Amino acid sequence: MGGIVGAALLRHQGFNPFRLAHNDASLIRMTPERLTLRAAFALGALACALLLAFGYFLQFVKGLEPCPLCLLQRGFFYGVLLVFLIGAVHGPRGKSGGRTTAGGIVYGVLAALVAAGGAAIASRQVWLQHLPADKVPQCGPDLFFMLENFPLSQTLKKLVSGTGECAVVDWTFLGLSIAEWSLACFVVLALYAAWLAWRSSRPAASR
Repeated sequence: MGGIVGAALLRHQGFNPFRLAHNDASLIRMTPERLTLRAAFALGALACALLLAFGYFLQFVKGLEPCPLCLLQRGFFYGVLLVFLIGAVHGPRGKSGGRTTAGGIVYGVLAALVAAGGAAIASRQVWLQHLPADKVPQCGPDLFFMLENFPLSQTLKKLVSGTGECAVVDWTFLGLSIAEWSLACFVVLALYAAWLAWRSSRPAASR
């Protein structure tokens, strides 16, 4: 008797178990899509973290001091890592169940642009490393000396143009220098970020 009265009260207050079940099913359908996008950004952040960790391994364990262009590339890796990390924490999704994911598009495009900037710097160093010996610029002061003694504009110009130490190849793997591996990694990261942006722009049903 009490169960019948309770059911009547719930029905009177507008409770509809079938509607609740439908909403729960919609939430379940949305959750994997959101988690998949979040995991995709987390994967990109993890890749950047591993690349940076390997760079510090070469510096502090193998004793390879980074040149100005190497430090600049490291900064771009941190930039891509930050964008991917924000995307992973945010876990963007579209409105009302999400046909397109505006946040995913923004994070993907931004990460691709930062990675493209890093690829440009790495390309500059690769070009320096393939110059004839008589064309290589002279070695200059280190980054900290320039920051303390040069105007910021001159320091940035020196950083982007590179110095003679940036042309030195002191480590290779499979015939490629650190700068060439860095360039390849930036290209892969840029393509991956662009793919995430493209994927986020597509309707959820077609992903």
